[in-house]
Amino acid sequence: MEENLAKTIQKLKNKKNAIILAHNYQPAEIQDIADLCGDSLELSIQASKTGADVIVFCGVHFMAETASILCPDKTILLPDPTAGCPMAEMVTPEQLSARIREFPDIPVVTYVNSSAAVKAMSTICCTSANSIKVVNSLHSQDVLMVPDRNLAHYTATKTDKTIYAWEGYCPYHDQLTVEEVAARRQEYPEALFMAHPECRMEVLEIADEVASTSGMLAYARNSEARSLIVGTEVGLLYPLQKACPDKSFVAASENMKCADMKKIKPADVAASLEDLRGLVKVPEHIREPAMQAVRKMIEL
Repeated sequence: MEENLAKTIQKLKNKKNAIILAHNYQPAEIQDIADLCGDSLELSIQASKTGADVIVFCGVHFMAETASILCPDKTILLPDPTAGCPMAEMVTPEQLSARIREFPDIPVVTYVNSSAAVKAMSTICCTSANSIKVVNSLHSQDVLMVPDRNLAHYTATKTDKTIYAWEGYCPYHDQLTVEEVAARRQEYPEALFMAHPECRMEVLEIADEVASTSGMLAYARNSEARSLIVGTEVGLLYPLQKACPDKSFVAASENMKCADMKKIKPADVAASLEDLRGLVKVPEHIREPAMQAVRKMIEL
C-alpha cells in the first residue's frame, strides 16, 4: 500500500476517533492497517469495550451487523457494502419462521455467521468455537442449528442431543475434499492438518485438529509441529505466519478463497472514513432480541 494512503487513513482515524477491525480472512494489506484482527465475534466484543466513536469493520455484512448489535451507540461502517456471506444468505427470517411454526418447541441455535434478523428469531447464538458448549447448555433434547449444516453435523458428534441441521453451508469450506487433503499430505508428510468445522465431516474426521480461526492460531502457537496444512480460508495464512514466523503453513486448497472477504481495499477504508460511507445500523426492534441471543451465548 502506498505511504500517502496509509497516512491519510491514520489522519482520518484520529479525526473521527475511529478504530479499524479486520477479520482473519481479510487481505494482508487490510490486516496491516487494522487496530484489531481476529474472528468476527471476538472483534465486535473488543470494539464494544473501546472508546472509539466510529468502527470500520473490514469483513462482511453480518459482521458489521453484529458490531451494531453490540455497539448501538457507535457508528459502524462496512467499507464495501456489497461484501456479503453466501452462507448467511442461505437462511431468511421468513424461512426460519416457517420452520419454527413446524417445530415450535425446539430451541434455535444460530451461528453468528447469520443476519441480525435471523439472530433476533433465535434462542441463542453460537460460534464455531463454542457450539458444543452452547448446545449442551440447553435443556431440550432436540435442537435446530442454523444455518451451517457442517457445523451442526460436527457438533452432533460431540453431544448426546438430537440436532436438526439447516441445509446451509460455506461454499469455500464445503468444497474441500479428502482427496485434496491427502494430496497436500503427500507433499508435506511431516505437516499436521487443521480443519475448520465448516468443512464436511469426512474432512474433519481426518484432521489432526478441528478449530475456529482463533483456535487454529492458538493450536499453531502451541504445537511442536514445524509445518501445518490449513483447512480454512487462505487469508488465515497471513496471521498464522506472523504469529509463528519459525513455522511453515500451506493452504489445504488454494480454492478456499472467499471473494467477498477480498473485496475491501485500503482506498475503500479511506473513503469510508472520509464520508462515513457504508453505514450499517441494525433497527432497534431487531437489535434487542438479537442482542438477547448473543448475550446468552457470551454469558455461558
